[in-house]
Amino acid sequence: MDIETAVRSLLNQVTPVPEREQVSLYHATGRILAEEVRAPFAVPHFPKSAMDGYAVRSEDVQGATPEHPVRLKVVGELLAGDDPAVCLKDSLYGQSPDGGTAVRIMTGAAVPEEYDAVVKQEDTDYGDAVVTVRQGVSAYTNYCKVGEDIPEGSVVLTAGRRIGRIEAGVLASLGIAEVTVVRPIRVSILSTGSELFSLSEPDPGAGNEKKKGIAAPAAGRIYNSIAYTLSAGLAGAGFTVTAGICPDDTEEILRRLEEALKTSDIVITTGGVSVGKKDLLPEVLERAGAEQIFAGVDVQPGTPTIGSVKNGKVILSLSGNPYAALVNFDLYFWEVAAKLTGCEALLPVREEVILGSEYPKKNRHRRLLRAKVTGNKVFLPAKSHASSVLSNLLDCNCYIDLPAGQEVAVGERVRILRMPGN
Repeated sequence: MDIETAVRSLLNQVTPVPEREQVSLYHATGRILAEEVRAPFAVPHFPKSAMDGYAVRSEDVQGATPEHPVRLKVVGELLAGDDPAVCLKDSLYGQSPDGGTAVRIMTGAAVPEEYDAVVKQEDTDYGDAVVTVRQGVSAYTNYCKVGEDIPEGSVVLTAGRRIGRIEAGVLASLGIAEVTVVRPIRVSILSTGSELFSLSEPDPGAGNEKKKGIAAPAAGRIYNSIAYTLSAGLAGAGFTVTAGICPDDTEEILRRLEEALKTSDIVITTGGVSVGKKDLLPEVLERAGAEQIFAGVDVQPGTPTIGSVKNGKVILSLSGNPYAALVNFDLYFWEVAAKLTGCEALLPVREEVILGSEYPKKNRHRRLLRAKVTGNKVFLPAKSHASSVLSNLLDCNCYIDLPAGQEVAVGERVRILRMPGN
C-alpha cells in the first residue's frame, strides 16, 4: 500500500471530536475554534485619526499650499480616548464666523462627525488658537472609517481555525474574552522495549562513568528518546499527552494498550512492529481486537508501520528506531489530528523545490530523506540516513519525498514534506 492510500484508509475510520468547551482568551493559544466568530460590532466602531494633526473639513482646505495657506480657527483638542460630544460641547465647534474650523487631534482619537479628513501636523504651523494649513487634503485622508478593519457582522474566524497570537489579538479587539474550542485531543505514547530506560529512573547503575552528574545506562540499555521526540510538539498544539515505557512482554503490552484506549483518542506505540523475536505488536493488536487498516506501507524508513482502529480510536504502531518513528508519525498523526479537530492548519505542508545536493542512490522503495529547505532549494546536510540516528536532524527542517526507483540530480525539482513547526 502507498502512503496516500494508507492515510485515506485510516481517515475513513476517524470521526471528528464532538465535545466542546469554553476557555478564556488567555488560555486559548493553540486551541481549535469549534464555531465561527462574527464581529459583534465594527472595528473601529468610530471614525478615528490615523495621524497627529488637525481634523478638518476637506472642502475648507482645498487648494492650500505653502504659498497660499488656509487659516482655520481651532475650536478644541481631542486625545485618544476622548469623546468628542463631551470634550467639545462648550466650544464654538462648527460655528466659526470665519467659515473654516479645525480640531487639534492625536493618533487614534475619534474624529468629530462634522470633519472628514485630518491634516498631519507637519503640514501646519502647529497653531493653538488658529492653525495655518499649508497642504490641502481630500476627503478621508488620514481618516480611519468605521469598519475599516472589521465590518460589523462579518465572519472573522471560521470553525477549525487554530488560535495563535494574531487570532487572539483580533478576538480581543472585538471584546471577546471567551471562545468555544474543541476539547483537547488526548494522546497516549507507549514505548515498548525492555532496553528502554526512563529519564526519571534512579541512577543507571554502578560502574558507569559519570560526566556532569549524568551516567550512561548499563550496557544494552538506552534512554527512551522517542517519547520525548514525539510528544515535544504536541503540548503547544493543544493536545494532552501521557507517555510510558513497557517491557517486551505480551500480556503487559496488551494491558497497557487497553488502558490507553479507554482514555485516549490516539494511541502511539513504538517498537515491536517488525519480525524479530520481541516484535510483539502484531499479536497484541490482534488480541486487543483492533482492526488493522494498513501494514507494510511502501516507504523507507518505517515500512513495518501499522495503522489500526478500535472503537473509533486510532492506534499508530511505529518503529523503535527514532528517525523511522518520527517520519512516520509526521506522515499519519497530523492527518488524523486534522480530521479529529477540523483544523486544516495541522495538515502536513507539501511542496516542490529544487534539489541543491547530490543524492546518487536509487532506492527500491519510496524514500523519505531528512533535509533542510532554504528558499526554493533543499539540501542534504546529514551524511547518515540511518533510521537509528537522530542528532543530525538538528540541522533539518523537512523530508525529501523520493519515489521508488527514481534517480535525481542537482537542479531537478523534488517533493518535500515540511516538518511541523518549520
